[in-house]
Amino acid sequence: MRTLAITQNITVDGSIEMLTDWFDPAVQGDDSMGDLMAESRRQDEQADALVLGRRTFEDFRGYWPRQTADTSGITAYLNRVQKYVVSTTLTEPGWENSRILGPDPVEAVAALKAGEGKDVVVTGSITLTHTLIAAGLVDEYRLFVYPAVQGRGRRLFPEGTVIPRLRLTDARSFRSGVVYQRYAAS
Repeated sequence: MRTLAITQNITVDGSIEMLTDWFDPAVQGDDSMGDLMAESRRQDEQADALVLGRRTFEDFRGYWPRQTADTSGITAYLNRVQKYVVSTTLTEPGWENSRILGPDPVEAVAALKAGEGKDVVVTGSITLTHTLIAAGLVDEYRLFVYPAVQGRGRRLFPEGTVIPRLRLTDARSFRSGVVYQRYAAS
């Protein structure tokens, strides 16, 4: 069984919806982000599947392949990793190594988890993330906590979500002030 990991950039107050400028993908290759990007690349090496909701997929597809001077490694990773997009409206993904999953994300992601391979990662994709959390499919939460308070926006865990206990398995801080927290769901 593969690990399903939710990897999110998140504010100190728990928002994963980027309504202000607390996260900027263009600075990921800056020197101040080198240690954080090393951790990101380490995680990328342990994953061979990226699952995205349609809106996040379209945002990524419209931005990352055009980053010809990207020194962070994100573009290279996103171009090569097998991407799965959960959508009922897309008929053609339009990005290499991409496949559209059926209309039931819980069933499709459960099948991915049950298959052979490395980690399955979900990032962004707030609605999909909430669906997978509610279905009890998430094995790990990998949170990059940015030193910002947004004061609004959708949260990682929607109102009413209860997970009795998460187990901290890793934590570290980076030069940028971002803190990484990794939790096992069981």
